[in-house]
Amino acid sequence: MFNYYLRLARISILKHWGLSLLMILAIGLGIGATMTTVTVNYLMSANPIPHKSEQLYYVQLDSWDVNDPFDEGQNPPDQLTYTDSTNLMKAKKAFRQNVQAQAYAVIEPNDPEILPMIVNARANSADFFAMFDVPFIYGNAWSNQADDNKELVVVLNKETNEKIFGGKNSVGESIRIDGNVFQVVGVIDHWQPKPRFYDISTGAFNETEDIFVPFNLIAEEKMRMSGNTNCWKPTGDGFEAFLASECIWTQFWVELKTEQDKDDYLNFLNAYVEEQKQYGRFLRPMDNRLSTVTQWLEVQEVVADDARIMMTMSFMFLIVCLLNTVGLLLAKFLGKAPEIGLRQALGASKSTLFFQYIIEAGCIGFAGGLLGLFFAFWGLIGIETLYGDYMQNLATLDLNMMALAIAISFFATIIAGIYPTWRACKVQPSHQLKSQ
Repeated sequence: MFNYYLRLARISILKHWGLSLLMILAIGLGIGATMTTVTVNYLMSANPIPHKSEQLYYVQLDSWDVNDPFDEGQNPPDQLTYTDSTNLMKAKKAFRQNVQAQAYAVIEPNDPEILPMIVNARANSADFFAMFDVPFIYGNAWSNQADDNKELVVVLNKETNEKIFGGKNSVGESIRIDGNVFQVVGVIDHWQPKPRFYDISTGAFNETEDIFVPFNLIAEEKMRMSGNTNCWKPTGDGFEAFLASECIWTQFWVELKTEQDKDDYLNFLNAYVEEQKQYGRFLRPMDNRLSTVTQWLEVQEVVADDARIMMTMSFMFLIVCLLNTVGLLLAKFLGKAPEIGLRQALGASKSTLFFQYIIEAGCIGFAGGLLGLFFAFWGLIGIETLYGDYMQNLATLDLNMMALAIAISFFATIIAGIYPTWRACKVQPSHQLKSQ
């Protein structure tokens, strides 16, 4: 019977193609607008490393000015000073710990036919790769000893390796970066967490870096730092004075396996701050925090309020489209009153008629969902064109979003079709037969 009802729905849709097209178009527009904003919000708020996000913690310490609290006192600074990051690294109180900062460099390829290139760099410690599950094609991360010894080693991403070495296994090769000769120890596969949770300060949806080098090379002035830097008091002259200052520009992550490990590490942070207070630092009330990946994304408001508002407005637009669909379905089904009355007189039950017309409404909804995917695709392209690189990794429809679009369209149209179908089935066959 289901296949029979599908055939009847196809005949009815083609027979009243103008009315059916209006309904499909209305639903498609609503679904297109809704899925465009839902997709952006979905990718913005996604858990980028779900299998261990509850074991990774971002560290915050309040070393800011006692008379001018950071973020109006709502949150401690979103980065750490070089002094605090290096002290926490030396303590090695976590299962894994990673200090990092944004950097940039100029690569001078050995091949004279390849021009020098400016690349984005990530200066980090060795645990970065294991903590964040960075996939390798060739080689591995450098060792903790390489960090301590300030060795000139580098990990390339796949694209950079293809530009310089033609995509071959370049582990063991030498490469000149900012005038210094580095040894390649690894090449990572394409890796683009959404959001780029490990460094929100330089853009939650920016591309991952081209190269990765030991963090200590910044202090050796063999790598130039970039990214966000905030200071609340003068730093003094020279780079050494800057490193010893209260400027915040580093990010610090730890991996803690259990809740007890988290409590122990927080106690360690409290003890560390108490110790630093004796040196005249941390004059503000103690406010040390450990935030999981999802908590950190929420604190940093990765999903902007504007995006949420747009999503709410798109759902309201979908409701308006569905209300229009209700009116069109009502006009269509009530136009079939003579046919319905005749079929009831011949013995068709109201439940049979109801099921038939609900299936027809579902078919219209399914078609509207497919059209909505087309509109959503172009809507995302429009957003990417409007916002540029910021939305480059967010303007994509994955299979989950496609399935959701079809499901919303199908079930929303069925719900919208309940009242018109019920009204159509309330037709009195005697009245219709008399009028013919």
